[in-house]
Amino acid sequence: MKKIFAICMLLLMMIFAGCGGGNTSAQTEGSNTFEEGEKIIIGMDDEFPPISFHDEKNNLVGFDVDLAKEAARRMKVEIEFKHIDWDKKKEAITSGSVDMIWNGLDITEERKEYMIFTKPYMDDRQILLVKEGNGLDIASEGDLEGKIVGTQAGSTSDDYINANESLKETFKDYKTYVYFGEVLDALKGGAIDVIICDELIARYEANQNPGQLELVNVKIGSVAEMAVGFAKDKTGLRDKVQAAFDEMVADGTAKKISERWFKADVIRQSWDS
Repeated sequence: MKKIFAICMLLLMMIFAGCGGGNTSAQTEGSNTFEEGEKIIIGMDDEFPPISFHDEKNNLVGFDVDLAKEAARRMKVEIEFKHIDWDKKKEAITSGSVDMIWNGLDITEERKEYMIFTKPYMDDRQILLVKEGNGLDIASEGDLEGKIVGTQAGSTSDDYINANESLKETFKDYKTYVYFGEVLDALKGGAIDVIICDELIARYEANQNPGQLELVNVKIGSVAEMAVGFAKDKTGLRDKVQAAFDEMVADGTAKKISERWFKADVIRQSWDS
């Protein structure tokens, strides 16, 4: 009898132990809701100016950083930005190591397989970035033939190239890099001839490197839609973020943040999607 009683007590202790250790983070596995004051983990590539990067004082700054901070303020939650390798974002979001990805994230069919999204808040397209005075004479996508092309691994540009093998086969070489800064260094150092990247990023880098870089206004692929991405079971969190962002658009806060970074309002005004 004593042995049975002891076993019952042990089972009760195990049950209570499993119920304990409460996690106040929205990243708890399977969690679809959150309370005010909880911490939300936002995954991002923190070397991706002007979307997210470190300034000269090593502070994390950027367009999406400012948008995320303002949304969190309205939601009354804490946030933590967590660096992820962009090529491993699927693992980051599906493992629960981050609650969302807010980082110039394009909606793609492949990503829809493991993510849900807010409504798109910005349109973007892929164009080319080259060294100024390069003499490459690129006027269309077909003129990339015989060129050494580079981009960031796991980016929309990379997805497009890998989905178009006939185009890829015309390149002299195709190189991908973990961080966008590495792609830039490769271009400046002559390891690649041309970068395929988001137009907003290309324009920012061209402005930051006068006399060194220039845009080639050749459209690559189709226009993309940027949104915030979540694991498929995070519908409640997604809806809360969407509600906060809708407020930011309605009262002009999102526009002000956009103008701070791009000197223009790039926030999408159509909410039909």
